[in-house]
Amino acid sequence: MATPNYAYEKRQRELAKKKKQDEKDARKREARAAAAGDPQADPAVAEAAEPAVPGASAARVHRRPRRG
Repeated sequence: MATPNYAYEKRQRELAKKKKQDEKDARKREARAAAAGDPQADPAVAEAAEPAVPGASAARVHRRPRRG
């Protein structure tokens, strides 16, 4: 009789959990966009949009001041 492949089963559970979390995050992004009155309905398009101010970067980096 064949033995169960526990590693495969665990990986499948992890993938299902990740897919569920991704769907939940997508619903949250859509809800935030709708609440903010964002005219772009697709959140993927909003993430890829150019910054409103020319020369401004989309990602903000906050650096700690150097000690001593």
